[in-house]
Amino acid sequence: MSNHPLVWDLVERKRDAFVDLSDRVWETPETCYMETQSAAAHRQMLATQGFRITDNVASIPTALVGEAGDGGPVIAFLGEYDALAGLSQKSGAVAHEPLIAGANGHGCGHNLLGSASLLAATAMKDWLEQTGTPGRVRYYGCPAEEGGAAKAFMVRAGAFDDVDIAISWHPSNFAGVQRETSLANCRIDFEFFGRAAHAAAVPELGRSSLDAVELMSVGVNYMREHMHSDCRIHYAVLDSGGISPNVVQAYAKVRYVVRAPDLSGLFALIERVKKVAEGAALMTETRMESTVLAGVSNLIVNTPLMDAMQGVWESLGPAAFDQADIAFAEQIRATLTPEDIAASWNQERLDQRDIPLTDFILPPHNEVRQMGGSTDVGDVSWVVPTVQAYGPTLAIGTQLHTWQVVAQGQSPLAHKGMVATAKVMAATGLAALQSADLREAAWVDLKRRRKGQDYISPIPEGAEPPVAAMTVK
Repeated sequence: MSNHPLVWDLVERKRDAFVDLSDRVWETPETCYMETQSAAAHRQMLATQGFRITDNVASIPTALVGEAGDGGPVIAFLGEYDALAGLSQKSGAVAHEPLIAGANGHGCGHNLLGSASLLAATAMKDWLEQTGTPGRVRYYGCPAEEGGAAKAFMVRAGAFDDVDIAISWHPSNFAGVQRETSLANCRIDFEFFGRAAHAAAVPELGRSSLDAVELMSVGVNYMREHMHSDCRIHYAVLDSGGISPNVVQAYAKVRYVVRAPDLSGLFALIERVKKVAEGAALMTETRMESTVLAGVSNLIVNTPLMDAMQGVWESLGPAAFDQADIAFAEQIRATLTPEDIAASWNQERLDQRDIPLTDFILPPHNEVRQMGGSTDVGDVSWVVPTVQAYGPTLAIGTQLHTWQVVAQGQSPLAHKGMVATAKVMAATGLAALQSADLREAAWVDLKRRRKGQDYISPIPEGAEPPVAAMTVK
């Protein structure tokens, strides 16, 4: 713990530059695999800070790695910078005011996520240089977390093969350690090919692909009664076959997201969904093709690393919010429902308090809980011991993927939470670098939690990063 104040000071020295990076990324919100400006901003910062840079990681134009140091263990910090479609919002506004109607917005706080991870990596790099300690620190610039599974492609390409420990975080209502696992998921396009015909004159000659999409939906909906309660299936019709009801639709396309608590359950559920699609094609005498666009594994938590990060958080304490931060958070909370606010407390199984911003560190718990969502950090966690922080960047009650997240993304309270989390990540990385016992315990825990299972990528062999196909998520 004696080295923590030094690395925290190194974070503070460069906070302004990385707050500026976060704000610039907020101003250029780009979605899944299209993060050209955001990746360039991170690359420029890596160059400015003296990292060695690898571009086009896993054949992804917006994925990059910066490395510094020599010899010793490899500590990785995972960053993201992708936005969400349709969440454009004016910064600091306390009502729904899109900057551009229908445009993108950072509704999951990834402008903060990437900047804090790179700040933590930079502070650790500076610490290595000042102390002359052997070791390597890496920053992984990871695009397309929102539905594109870039980290899964990066894992498959071997980008993490020599990493000892991986560290990340996520913007949150609270400060603490993420101790929840996630759902494995797979994103699949189903295309149906039929036969066009005049829908009134010769309907018997037509074979409707739209009928196939609708019948598939019926079949999947009936299947929901007979699958594990923690599984989830969602879909969106991408192409309904045109706008002319008097033409039998010769082509239709639907995208499904299939989620399950673990990889084995995911693979089994995918096969059942495919059988439903095949049945829909059989009933409509159409032809079906399926294409896996992306897939991610369930997250594996790591007790030794979580406990180490918990100790750092408790040593640092919560972010120091001022009265202006509290006043802004209260304004944001006025736009939320009581259910929104209750949900934030319930997700952490805490008694609700009437406070707008967190003033405590989440207590540890031994129960592995299911957070319900999915993340491609899961794939990293299968091959490298991984730990994640929750960073206090949001008014309590704010739900992710909403305009309220975007509105807070450039606020002083978000910046303070981001910098505090960077300090926690940097100190956790330093603890792992200096303690062979901690690294060994982390690997033992990972192997125990994998229960003898080898990592199997949820992305089929031969599938490539869907850079073109994922322009709309």
